[in-house]
Amino acid sequence: MNSGSVKKSVIIDSDLEKVWSKISKITKLDWLEGQKSTKFLGEKKTGVGAKRLISFEDGSDVEEHIVGWRRKEYFSYIAVSGLPLDAYHATISIEKNKSKSVKITWESYFASKSTKDEFVEFVEFLSNFYTHSLKNLKKEF
Repeated sequence: MNSGSVKKSVIIDSDLEKVWSKISKITKLDWLEGQKSTKFLGEKKTGVGAKRLISFEDGSDVEEHIVGWRRKEYFSYIAVSGLPLDAYHATISIEKNKSKSVKITWESYFASKSTKDEFVEFVEFLSNFYTHSLKNLKKEF
């Protein structure tokens, strides 16, 4: 079993309330690299228990469930299908950096029974995906 993590951060020149309002809308992911559409799976739209299905331009779909939520601080989610992994847990957190600036950190932990080479390739893909997506998010402000 291979296991690893990816952690990326970005500083956004905006206030915490505006940035949280953007990132906490868990199906409004126009900033997510390669995202085609996202929809809710179920009645719950926010907080622990909310579920979403993200469809990507490459034809893949990833189902995610929110498992942790603290308003204006973070939310955590697990991927239950769609990734070449046996386990994936991620958290997107927000913290006030200074006046009119916040730091967004996206961090994940994951495991896979894939080959070492496949795993290394996926870690590189995920690292680039986080970096590009966070740059896109920053452009929104």
